[in-house]
Amino acid sequence: MIIVDRILEKRERENNPIKIGVVGAGEMSKGLVNQIFKHTPGMIISAVFNRNVSRAEDVVSYAGIEKFVETEEEDVFNDSVSKRIPVITSTVDLLVKNQELDIVIDMTGAIEFSAQLTMSCIEHKKDILSFNAELDATIGPILKHKADEAGVKYSVAEGDQPGVTMNLYRFVKGMGFKPLLCGNIKGMLDNYRNPTTQEGFAKSWGMSPYMATNFADGTKVAFEQACIANATGMGVAKRGMLGYESDKHVDELTHLFDIKDMEARGGIVDFVVGAKPGPGVFIYATTDDPHSKKYLEYGKVGKGPLYSFYVPYHLLFFEIPMSIARMVDFDDTIVASKNGPTVEVVAIAKKELRKGHKLDCIGGYDTYGICENTVDARRDNLLPMALAYRSVLLRDIAKDEVITFDDVDSADHELVFDLWIEQKSMFNL
Repeated sequence: MIIVDRILEKRERENNPIKIGVVGAGEMSKGLVNQIFKHTPGMIISAVFNRNVSRAEDVVSYAGIEKFVETEEEDVFNDSVSKRIPVITSTVDLLVKNQELDIVIDMTGAIEFSAQLTMSCIEHKKDILSFNAELDATIGPILKHKADEAGVKYSVAEGDQPGVTMNLYRFVKGMGFKPLLCGNIKGMLDNYRNPTTQEGFAKSWGMSPYMATNFADGTKVAFEQACIANATGMGVAKRGMLGYESDKHVDELTHLFDIKDMEARGGIVDFVVGAKPGPGVFIYATTDDPHSKKYLEYGKVGKGPLYSFYVPYHLLFFEIPMSIARMVDFDDTIVASKNGPTVEVVAIAKKELRKGHKLDCIGGYDTYGICENTVDARRDNLLPMALAYRSVLLRDIAKDEVITFDDVDSADHELVFDLWIEQKSMFNL
């Protein structure tokens, strides 16, 4: 926020706002458009895309945007953007190809569509900010590589745990400490939740039961931690992560983790369930500097050798405008792969599954996702969670059994699958 607020104030004074195109019209998009229109100086909503254009209209109307244009025509779209009249459309290419939009924000959460959108943005030299941890955890490394080659910025946004964690990671590392663990604080976890059990909760928050299940069954935290692992080069201590349960504060849990093992692995990502402060994120770091140790103790951070740093919240769409300004004005990325993938999310059977069954989607009835080190996942030919959808089982699978490529006929080779194969080849996995 510091410095970013000043540059946005300057843009506001100079009548030179960042022009934003939002893709998607769900609850998070509604929050983002409302946040920018009402509370963020120095940037404007230029366009909102949704396949169902009436939902895009709902998003802009909710924010109080009274004057807007609905069009599928490129000339009308471009003219409206130029005149700073917000546009709603069901043609996403209009946003990607427009020369005046500074950045596209992907708020859809749909993996295949997001892959297509990201590649189209890269092709048309358009910076893209994503709120899709599932996509980044699966093919983020190759998307980052392709974006870099094209001179385009690609990043996952602040607001969810990966962005908040990476901000804290950079803060801790910038003070000369060595981060060894990037942690996520979960309130609950039940691998066997499904859209039926989560229907009431989902309805109360205006979300899909599948999205609510993704949060509850552990798949979401796996995707989030894989994003962080790939952005830092860290791994996991074991398949599925350690996932300790505790009602204590994370400051009191440093003894649970083996420093030597974490150092040997180059650091790990993990999570705790039920700990305080929740929901939040934390970093465990160490230092060899005696002077640092002395004043960390003086500052009530502890005696080490592991020191705990934490943020007690993540603020969803409230934080995304900061990511937008960082990318556009400071050439910064928030969460993006450091090199190749180090951790991926693999599919586990949520129940006994029969030969011939076609697997359903993330947050469904059939599978949940867990983290595995990429080197081990590829050695065992494990099926990535994001590629499991619509795969047909070639044999019976037991409950809690990991699913491999040998177990399925994955004939639906969509773009995300092709990019994953290319990523595998590029990084010699």
